[in-house]
Amino acid sequence: MTSIVIPAHNEGRVIGRLLDALLADTPASGPDIVVVCNGCTDDTARVAGARGPRVRVVEIPTPSKHTALRVGDEHARGFPRLYVDADVVVGAADVRVLVGVLAGSPELLAAAPGRDVPLAGCAWPVRAYYRVWQRLPAVREGLFGRGVIAVSESGHARIAALPPLMADDLAASQAFGPGERRVVEAARVVVHPPRTWSDLVRRRIRAATSSAEFERFQASQRDGSPTTPTSTSTPERATAAPSARTGTADLRALLRERPQLLPGVVVFAVAALAARRGARKAIRNQDFSTWLRDESSRQG
Repeated sequence: MTSIVIPAHNEGRVIGRLLDALLADTPASGPDIVVVCNGCTDDTARVAGARGPRVRVVEIPTPSKHTALRVGDEHARGFPRLYVDADVVVGAADVRVLVGVLAGSPELLAAAPGRDVPLAGCAWPVRAYYRVWQRLPAVREGLFGRGVIAVSESGHARIAALPPLMADDLAASQAFGPGERRVVEAARVVVHPPRTWSDLVRRRIRAATSSAEFERFQASQRDGSPTTPTSTSTPERATAAPSARTGTADLRALLRERPQLLPGVVVFAVAALAARRGARKAIRNQDFSTWLRDESSRQG
């Protein structure tokens, strides 16, 4: 049986649209869905529970995505297993496509859907930013930034060994080599972007902070030093894929191919600089737990 684990922290406004999409046109024997409400102070558990017996709701007091994922694993019943963020939308048919690809390709350990980013209602700098971001090679090829990752049982063993990291989806993507992971464009997920510039910068500060933590983890794997105080094991293969960090060479190559994106590249560079400045204090203090949440993408 396919299992779907959804960690949710105060996602009462949006989790219903995800669950409705997952439950549509599926039989009673369809995927096993586990929603782990972690540290919620809103009605997330009530909204999820109202979807009926197909959705099992587990509540824990700790507001931690990593803990929620591990608790979800304890309650999940089968493989392939999908981990889905509560604020994205992926349908039952897309889940079946991902499961079919994993089942039909034994060499594949992980898969993720193609990404749709609806930009209507977003401020123009946000639209300009995402027109560039979505065309970057690492963003197109990596499993991160999609809110959905599907793994086989062997793939699960690989990511289960990872320590708690803020950039959990980046770490999961990098844990697999190019021949072991695949972006399946036939399956789609809707990822709602921030609507305002300030919320975009908050997201980018979080990304810069989490990338710094992840690079620290990569370095520890190379030199054999401990990863984090809470890590007790290391994955079979850590960071098999190259770095997902965007360099100036990537932006130059994009401009050579699409000169009309120059305004967007400028916006992208400004956002990157703002994110680096905003992340300095957290990185200096080794604060990799403060989650800068974007609320504008969770508007109805």
